[in-house]
Amino acid sequence: MVELRTTVTAEPTPEPTPAPPDALAERLEQHRVELTGYCYRMLGSLFEAEDAVQETMVRAWRGYEGFEGRASLRSWMYRIATNTCLDMAESRARRARPMDLSAPVPSSTPLCAPLPEQIWLGPAPDARVVPESGDPAEIAALRDTVRLAFVAALQHLAPRQRAVLILREVLAWRASEVADLLGTTVASVNSALQRARATLAASGVSGGRTPDRSGAANAARPMDPAQQVLLARYLDAFERYDVDSLTTLLREDAVLSMPPFPLWLRGPADIRGWLLGTGIGCRGSRLVPVAVNGGPGFGQYRSAGPGGGFVPWSLQVIEVSGGLIAGINAFLDTESLFPLFGLPPRLDA
Repeated sequence: MVELRTTVTAEPTPEPTPAPPDALAERLEQHRVELTGYCYRMLGSLFEAEDAVQETMVRAWRGYEGFEGRASLRSWMYRIATNTCLDMAESRARRARPMDLSAPVPSSTPLCAPLPEQIWLGPAPDARVVPESGDPAEIAALRDTVRLAFVAALQHLAPRQRAVLILREVLAWRASEVADLLGTTVASVNSALQRARATLAASGVSGGRTPDRSGAANAARPMDPAQQVLLARYLDAFERYDVDSLTTLLREDAVLSMPPFPLWLRGPADIRGWLLGTGIGCRGSRLVPVAVNGGPGFGQYRSAGPGGGFVPWSLQVIEVSGGLIAGINAFLDTESLFPLFGLPPRLDA
């Protein structure tokens, strides 16, 4: 008589059910905006951030069958995005603002040669880096962490410190989660966070989900009524080119910068002198509001001349602090930036 034996084996860990291509693409796309915001903070350029996210999407698509499901899909994608950004950041110089490279100059200083695009910290439309839905307080906190001042300060950190600070203090990950993502220990994560905080404090920016409690990054909310009045007064004064009225809206330490030119000016007197001197061609401009870097901005169009109409001149990122304008950051690469912000290539008269 043959004895039948039943062999009991441990059930294998279930593999994730393969998702249909359309369903998988939709699941990956749900994370695009938040990943773009993360990569933008890491790299300081929206164009590089979108390249990094696209690479993340491709790697996630190709590697999904091997995804073991031990972490959430979101965490796994952040791991891929972090590795992509670290590779990019290690091979390139950090991006900067004119204020990071030199001292302010008087209004009589002539324009010097522009510097290459890859040097500069670039602006980002809110819609590309901040989710539109979610808890209002959470969205407001995320807007604060894409302010130009904060993103610029992040570039002073070593890339892995940058990742730790963003994951811990911007995205509120636990130290153990960050350690798992980076393949390191909780002690190493905590040490990197302490060093990152010290570096930011030395540069005048504090860590945390509200990045800077002083200076330009301590901005009013975009829908704050007082800020709306201030911006309306700025728009009116600029379009009328009433420079005297415009300079009354500026802080005593307000700055004007114009990437890709490395020079920058500080204080109402020098800004006034520039607008009435080298910058006099801005007389008669028109401004179109945009939402940029978690705050207000404008597409500036200068007069096209006798033919009529207005042509792109700069993308202005306005920084507000203490009820006054703390910074006018005029990015002159309109060929790349105006399409990015959905701004028209020309305004009629």
